[in-house]
Amino acid sequence: MAVLCVLLAAACCFDYRYKKIPNWLIAFMAAAGVLWRFSREGAMAAVSYAGAAALVMCLLYFLFKLGAVGAGDVKLLGVTAGYLPFKKILVFLFLSLLIAAVVSLVKMVRKGYFLERLSYFFDYVKDVVNSGRFKLYLNNEQDRGEVGICLSGPVLASVLLYLGGIY
Repeated sequence: MAVLCVLLAAACCFDYRYKKIPNWLIAFMAAAGVLWRFSREGAMAAVSYAGAAALVMCLLYFLFKLGAVGAGDVKLLGVTAGYLPFKKILVFLFLSLLIAAVVSLVKMVRKGYFLERLSYFFDYVKDVVNSGRFKLYLNNEQDRGEVGICLSGPVLASVLLYLGGIY
């Protein structure tokens, strides 16, 4: 798990600096996770790792298609979830997204555009309900950069909470 924390810290460095997590880092995290689970619990655990990672990525793909999270975030959540016991994955995802939501809320309040973003969200929901179809939540790159947050920090925080025995 120490290797996971180091790799998540590296992901944070890339994410906060470049707003992107490199695929090679995600692949390295996945390979390290498969090897870690294999060395501790055998071949079935390695298969379980891959299955958990794939399941989480499939479940979060919808959020990516909406534009709510980036592709790197989906992959990061998936490969990280594979390190955890299966019964802890939902708590991990919930806490990661909860921490991200709190960070986002604080960012919106500090920058003074909370009411503007709230209005945008309600307009988005109204448009989806009226049209019956989903669309990208933020449809231009500038909006995403201005209001988006890096999810790697909340993922690392959630893993640290797990390691600290919080869940």
